Amino acid sequence: MTKAELIGAMAKGAAVSKAAAAKALEAFTGAVEKELKKSGKLGLVGFGTFSVVKRKARTGRNPQTGKAIKIAAKKVVKFKAGKALTDKVK
Repeated sequence: MTKAELIGAMAKGAAVSKAAAAKALEAFTGAVEKELKKSGKLGLVGFGTFSVVKRKARTGRNPQTGKAIKIAAKKVVKFKAGKALTDKVK
């Protein structure tokens, strides 16, 4: 599903315009970004939990040349689905 398709589904499900749904989606993603940056964790009961984890520096390989390269440490966003979401997907 693309962002445009998600906006369309949100607009239809909430009986609002696509513009309003797009604003709501932007507000949601902005709030998630801000909270993850601030506290590193965001839980939505029944849906799942977003968290920020630190990935250690490691050695990788350049697929074209096969040479070893250093991959820097960085923070990445992780998502763990909640039980309700997992049960609905089964």
